[in-house]
Amino acid sequence: MKTRIIVDSTADLMPEIKERVHIVPLTLRFGEEEYLDGVTIDHKRFYEKLVESDVLPTTSQGTPHAFAKEYEKAAEAGESAVVITISSKLSGTYQSAMMAAEDYENIYVVDSGTAAMGSGILTELAIKFLDEGLDAKTIAERLEEEKKKIIIVALVDTLEYLQKGGRVSKTVAFAGSVLNIKPVLSVIDGEISMLGKARGSKMGNNLLVQEIDKAGGIDFTKPLLLGYSGLSDALLLKYIEDSRHIWEGNVDEVRYTTVGSVIGTHVGPGAVVVAFYKK
Repeated sequence: MKTRIIVDSTADLMPEIKERVHIVPLTLRFGEEEYLDGVTIDHKRFYEKLVESDVLPTTSQGTPHAFAKEYEKAAEAGESAVVITISSKLSGTYQSAMMAAEDYENIYVVDSGTAAMGSGILTELAIKFLDEGLDAKTIAERLEEEKKKIIIVALVDTLEYLQKGGRVSKTVAFAGSVLNIKPVLSVIDGEISMLGKARGSKMGNNLLVQEIDKAGGIDFTKPLLLGYSGLSDALLLKYIEDSRHIWEGNVDEVRYTTVGSVIGTHVGPGAVVVAFYKK
């Protein structure tokens, strides 16, 4: 039985991976305006609106109906499916995927326990297992193990969006802007956590490198993906240059893409993200 990979739109994927998966979009709202993530609004337009808007956008989970539509297509094609969702602690999307799966056979739902580039590299591993000829059940079982090794760290350029989202106080955000403080975040146990704060980009880049070392280093035999939020990749390119010793001799190229709307809402423009499997 052939297998298809289904993901929700919060997974940040390289174009060649995106071509090979089926995507269930989340709903995104700016005030009264509603969009389907990745369908009626792309990343570029999302960040333009994020900067223009006084209020944070809100996201609604992928619905059971949206997942059921994808499961029906798989059933009609005589295929099984492995479904990868954003962490169940960040969204109800996993629960929607599970609810829809009750009416179908050969559907295996995996809570990624992460988001954005983290979900992206888990999806890449699923494609690798698929190409190796593993069946859906085995792929899902392997992903449940491998997801525990995913580390995602981000350097945030501004505290403004964390403050708007209620994750830091106005006082902390104001002090942070005056002192040029940049927080380093991670997704730990499925939730966004603050690891530390740096004064300026250079110290922030060093803190990212330290967090990679602290995790025990990168397993370069598995997918690795970097990302940036906003309309410019300048801060990410600076980070790649500052941390050149990590990549040289280990990867032919440092691959990166843009951070999508769900995580982008929390971190705002100018964030640098690194997602990898620890050794």
